[in-house]
Amino acid sequence: MADMLSVLSNINIIFYIIAFLFGGIPFGWLLVKLVYKVDIREVGSGSIGATNVYRAIKDKDEKKAKLFSLLTIILDAIKGLIVVALAKIVGLSFETQWTIALLAILGHCYSPYLGFKGGKGVATAIGSVLLLIPVEGVCGLVVWGIVGKVFKISSISSLVGVLSGIALTFVVPYVLPLPKSISIIEQIHTHTPVVLIGIIILYTHIPNIKRLFSGQESKVL
Repeated sequence: MADMLSVLSNINIIFYIIAFLFGGIPFGWLLVKLVYKVDIREVGSGSIGATNVYRAIKDKDEKKAKLFSLLTIILDAIKGLIVVALAKIVGLSFETQWTIALLAILGHCYSPYLGFKGGKGVATAIGSVLLLIPVEGVCGLVVWGIVGKVFKISSISSLVGVLSGIALTFVVPYVLPLPKSISIIEQIHTHTPVVLIGIIILYTHIPNIKRLFSGQESKVL
């Protein structure tokens, strides 16, 4: 019992739990459920993310669908950003901050409030890393926007945006004199967290990737 209390009083463990639980808040599901009484898990891909929010209500009100989709992206990104920001304010190590970012993403993808089912993790991933690697994060966000405008397919823009941001972590810190606070290689001397994020995003997009190869992935953006 004493050992359990000791673990639960550890500031890192407390933040890990908070990150997973906060990351798991299903904002997209909540918005559509509260306003339209629709369970987006029963619509389209079954995801709780922005794209499925749009699918769930576009036939009812396309303008509201776009608004709710954008709001879902913002709220899902803020989830990750807030927990990492709090970790920074408290003064937790970079290793702990990266673990918190990963747990917030996992919380979104496997929400404890929805039977450990959730979204694809893209917006939460962007929000989680924005304070840790802002240069690569913003670049990935720009790529996401450009690819989305060109191809009009959410899964392509999401995958290319996130993976390009990750790829840049292998380039930017070595060609730009970044301060330690925003360079992953200076922070923790490894690219492991961003590689894990990439694996999570690829895994959650497996159905989309299959549809892309079969030519069945629909345009949404």
